[in-house]
Amino acid sequence: MAITLDHTIVPAHDKEASAKFFADIFGLAYAGASGHFAPVRVNDTLTLDFDSVESFEPHHYAFHVSDSEFDEIFARVRAAGIPWGSHPWDAENRQLNSWNGGRGFYFRDPNGHLLELLTRP
Repeated sequence: MAITLDHTIVPAHDKEASAKFFADIFGLAYAGASGHFAPVRVNDTLTLDFDSVESFEPHHYAFHVSDSEFDEIFARVRAAGIPWGSHPWDAENRQLNSWNGGRGFYFRDPNGHLLELLTRP
């Protein structure tokens, strides 16, 4: 049996706003809070459960996407005026990276979490 990550809790200043932001940028559905969390289903095996927390350290979340998904998400990031960049240490240089023959970039969500998109693992 392969080990699969089922869900993870994403700390946020405002779980509803954070879940909506993530769903909008990634082109996913958000159906509202469910119990204590504001869940966003990323795919058949992974859900991000946003949770309002007073204080937390920013996290890094990396997503392997297809070329067409990359183009769509990248367009939404640019349309929203979100700073983006090619490296985790320079997530605002407005350059893409080409690691492993693919494309990638980084940007921060409203909570300071570093989100990464890559087309080649």
